[in-house]
Amino acid sequence: MFHPISTFIGLRYLRGRSGDRFSRFVSYMSTAGITIGVMALVTVLSVMNGFEAQLKSRILGVLPQAVISQQQDKTALTEQAPEFIRTLSTQREPEPVVRSEAVIQSASELSAGLLVGIAPDQDDPIGDFLIAGRLAALQEGEYRVFLGHTLARNLDVSVGDKVRLMVTSASQFTPLGRIPSQRNFTVAGIFNTGSDVDAQLMIAHLHDAGKLLRFDDHTVSGWRLFFDDPFVVGDLAQQPLPEGWQWSDWRDQRGELFQAVRMEKNMMGLMLGLIVGVAAFNIISALIMVVMEKQSEVAILKTQGMTNRQVLTIFMVQGASSGVIGAIVGGTLGVLLAKNLNAVMESTGVALFPMGGELPVVINPLQICIVVVLAICLSLLATLFPSYRASSVKPAEALRYE
Repeated sequence: MFHPISTFIGLRYLRGRSGDRFSRFVSYMSTAGITIGVMALVTVLSVMNGFEAQLKSRILGVLPQAVISQQQDKTALTEQAPEFIRTLSTQREPEPVVRSEAVIQSASELSAGLLVGIAPDQDDPIGDFLIAGRLAALQEGEYRVFLGHTLARNLDVSVGDKVRLMVTSASQFTPLGRIPSQRNFTVAGIFNTGSDVDAQLMIAHLHDAGKLLRFDDHTVSGWRLFFDDPFVVGDLAQQPLPEGWQWSDWRDQRGELFQAVRMEKNMMGLMLGLIVGVAAFNIISALIMVVMEKQSEVAILKTQGMTNRQVLTIFMVQGASSGVIGAIVGGTLGVLLAKNLNAVMESTGVALFPMGGELPVVINPLQICIVVVLAICLSLLATLFPSYRASSVKPAEALRYE
């Protein structure tokens, strides 16, 4: 098969001569270093993506992703949300919501958390996480509440027990002083999202929560929006709203958590990217050894009419081939390892979750392509200096003692 002369010679140099075992060994180690670095980077990023997606579904699946309300969180309840709110909610129709910080008290314990009042239907996200009770149990006027399993355990209550909810924002003055609005509720269900939300979230019927906050039947806190990707709130929050309306979203309660997860993912990517950087430096050292060894051959090629650019291309092909092979093989092995990571851990006897859970893995093809391309570009940059040194060889000086 026809190859340009520079590519042909560069690939021949990559294989090396049978007697040049040390140079081949250094070249193979450079390729192996890039392979291991890319494989580790792809695997770790896939696991971090899995954790981030799990947090999205578990935390942002039950918390209101965004709420548009009028001043002081008192919004007029209508049959349908205003048109500008309906256009913002991309996943499903916006729903009325009542929310407030609240104190919950059982017979033995006291705790605080976030009270959310919803109009329950079969498609409400909380239904996917219920481990006790049914969504239909939230009936208006029954004053029932769903608790996270951690909160229920801390309060030592179960389904059917009575708890007292108190809201300080709706307190009133009495002859005995300022007393918060309070009422007894019955625990009708327990949910488990597998996150810290289970220790704070309380869910009641829309109108029952509204009465606790001293709202009338035609007043709610705002309209709850739903999105396919909760992270779009950063862009949507910048859109202007009609006068008298205000925007709030999940970042007020959970923004720091997701920032920490994203920072951890970036730091892990940076640390593992250094492995690829070290392998790229190995390419430099391997190429410098090859250039020193093959000065006489380069001089002969130049005397036969090969230009400096062609000589430069020879060694760039040799060095970049290690990077291309290592990046592609590493990316492929990384995807295979990420897909079978839980099976590999099980076969080796490693158990990170005592209750039989699995590591969440989400493979992002675009992210993998970026990692592979960056590894190839880094290895290509590593070839520039040795290749330039090879192209600068003067035939007369190189062949003086031959």
